[in-house]
Amino acid sequence: MARPEIAEVRNLTEGELTEQINATRRELFDLRFQQATRRLEHPHRFKQARIKLAHLLSVQKERQRSTAS
Repeated sequence: MARPEIAEVRNLTEGELTEQINATRRELFDLRFQQATRRLEHPHRFKQARIKLAHLLSVQKERQRSTAS
């Protein structure tokens, strides 16, 4: 899973952005579950998923602030 650049994230529509956020949160849940059951094979995916989620949430917050102003 390659990390998306922030410019690519900004090009997503609102629906795609929400979908990506939900998918990334689900991925983090699955990774935590795998870790708890000792089946996690790629621990580096935690960091990648957290960074991806941070990018997505940052862009979502930017859009909320721009529409509120």
